[in-house]
Amino acid sequence: MKVDFSKNNGLIPVIIQNSETQQVLMLGYMNEEALQKTQEENVVTFFSRSKNRLWTKGETSGNFLKVVSIKEDCDRDALLIQVIPNGPTCHNGTTSCFATEHQISFLNELENVIENRISNPSSASYVASLYQKGINKMAQKVGEEAVELVIEAKDDNKDLFIGEAADLLFHYLILLQAKNMKLNDIEQELMRRMKK
Repeated sequence: MKVDFSKNNGLIPVIIQNSETQQVLMLGYMNEEALQKTQEENVVTFFSRSKNRLWTKGETSGNFLKVVSIKEDCDRDALLIQVIPNGPTCHNGTTSCFATEHQISFLNELENVIENRISNPSSASYVASLYQKGINKMAQKVGEEAVELVIEAKDDNKDLFIGEAADLLFHYLILLQAKNMKLNDIEQELMRRMKK
């Protein structure tokens, strides 16, 4: 990566985006040293114009921004950094520094619910009980739901087909979580294939 720091007194604008929801979280500035530190530590560090020093986002609040990817723009004088935020990004306590709160997609929200049910199991949770039965049972459940969807696809009952499709997707999300993966991982693979 060859970033052009020759403009704007050695500073470049950096857009911070949530890697899972695609929500724009904030805009900051980096000099060459801040970018190097960000790349080395995998946590976003800016150059604070008001403090006139390097500033790691979260150094006071604990709301760090873990780097997923760094991309330069076509002129190499701006960056897009995708992150996993550890808490609210804005100093006002909101998810984003921009005025409107972004609603994450329902599937991302469902992924978070599944992750929470696995991390904090209760006897009333279907997700937790399935997870505790192990990977073989979770994989078997995905297979069963796939077969049921195929059977419904042969008929003309839209409601039953939608129900089975929802069951398959739900169990697929549980299996992804068990494998420490997210829908975003699958999306990235599909995007890679589409570029071929």
